[in-house]
Amino acid sequence: MRSNWWTMVLFTMGTLLLSVLAQAAPPADADPALSPWFQSLRQPENGVGCCSEADCRPAAFRTSPGGYEVWIDDRWQQVPPEKVLQRTDNPVGQAIVCWTKKLGILCFVRAPQA
Repeated sequence: MRSNWWTMVLFTMGTLLLSVLAQAAPPADADPALSPWFQSLRQPENGVGCCSEADCRPAAFRTSPGGYEVWIDDRWQQVPPEKVLQRTDNPVGQAIVCWTKKLGILCFVRAPQA
């Protein structure tokens, strides 16, 4: 009986891990040279990597009275001010948002200023 319990726990943990890894996979056309930059992105409030927990992707954005909004899941979503990274070294050339459906927006990097 105890063996079955451990088997179920290990199976569940493995399934969750695979789910997280699949969710965080880079897009098919990702430039591997940008990987170190994406891996350097850290959540401002806790220092945890943005891309280890979320998909980080270029995103349409606009300014709003509350700061920034990004286009996610076919709608504009407000970026919490504490999620905005004050980075000026954005090699992608577009705004970047790191998010999951479960956790929401984890990080946002503005597009480079022209």
